[in-house]
Amino acid sequence: MQSNEFTVQFKENVLIALDVIRSNKMRSFLTLLGVIIGVMSIIGVQSLIEGFQKSISEQIEQLGANVFQVQKYPALGNDNDEKYRNRKDITWENAKAIEKYCTAVERVGPEAWHFEVVIKYRDKKTSPANVLAGGTPEFFVNNSYFIDEGRAFSDVDVQQKANVAVLGKDIVDTLFPYENPLGKVVTVDGRRYQVVGTLEEIGSRFGGSEDNKIAIPLSTFLKYYGSNRSLNITVQAASIEMMDIAQEQVIGVLRAVRKVPPGEPNDFEIWSSDTIISTFNNMTKAVRIGAMVIVSFSLLVAGIGIMNIMLVSIRERTREIGIRMAIGARRADIRLQFLIEAMFLSILGGFIGIITGVGLAQLISLVSPVPAAIPVSTIFLAFIVCAIVGIVFGVYPAAKASKLDPIESLRFE
Repeated sequence: MQSNEFTVQFKENVLIALDVIRSNKMRSFLTLLGVIIGVMSIIGVQSLIEGFQKSISEQIEQLGANVFQVQKYPALGNDNDEKYRNRKDITWENAKAIEKYCTAVERVGPEAWHFEVVIKYRDKKTSPANVLAGGTPEFFVNNSYFIDEGRAFSDVDVQQKANVAVLGKDIVDTLFPYENPLGKVVTVDGRRYQVVGTLEEIGSRFGGSEDNKIAIPLSTFLKYYGSNRSLNITVQAASIEMMDIAQEQVIGVLRAVRKVPPGEPNDFEIWSSDTIISTFNNMTKAVRIGAMVIVSFSLLVAGIGIMNIMLVSIRERTREIGIRMAIGARRADIRLQFLIEAMFLSILGGFIGIITGVGLAQLISLVSPVPAAIPVSTIFLAFIVCAIVGIVFGVYPAAKASKLDPIESLRFE
């Protein structure tokens, strides 16, 4: 019986709160502005960060869960940092040592990259937004590049430093819109390559197209672009379960062949999906903290605003409170009424902030390559925090309303 009575009372108080908001729209909106801005900020930021995390995770999964990479520089580091520039280059010999001594490793693919290349075929040419990759046959498997037509280059092509190439879908569409590219000769930086294969369409990874690649044998790449460079080495573990063992073996072998003294840090980087996600989380930590600071100040201002509007509301409704007490309302009923009103105001502001934040993040996602995802857990937490803010800053006005003298209240004009 008491439960039904509380439910009826709660509904009545919500309706009263709605009526108060309707009768003072501008004042209510200005009061809720702090809640709206705070919640909108955290929801918008979280939507974009979660969208990035989801996108990165999905794209890394495409590379293979049991693949990791060895390179001179950190995955998301600064190539101009002297600490990293002074390291020894990663060499083809390093890759051969991994292949020879690491028993938990299935495939080893050294690779090198050259950016902003123009590919020509007869009177057609691409934009400079293409990437030339030099690799071994393992390059394709380790990077999840699959052959659409023709073949990948072979170990024989690598040994002979053959001028053969495999083209990505964007390049094929630009240079060979109406003919089969296999067997044709394309030109890159004045050098001619026979097309032996094409890649299946991949799409984008990490915000850039993966279909703008042209791959040639690593030996050919080093012949034309110089061997005095650091390579990347993709390593495929024998299985997902062997990932940790494979990484430990690779670290041990590389420290030995690169003569890293005991106790000194590695002079190379190993990164996998977990490494990138962890690095990304560290990079976004400052953004999250900044958003939380904005939210805290906004909710503090909003809470003070809610308390003020409730105090004004009590003064305007003093006679109403007196009438309710005169016809039997208890002080606890009055307290509950104003607490519910304060909580409802705060939750309403939070709801508007959530809708605005999600909408803003989705809009940014539509007009830019920045992905967004709805942060369900953050939305749930936002509702709880808004309810707490309403209760905390509604306690004083509710207590003040409940302590009014009914006789004095009835005389109030």
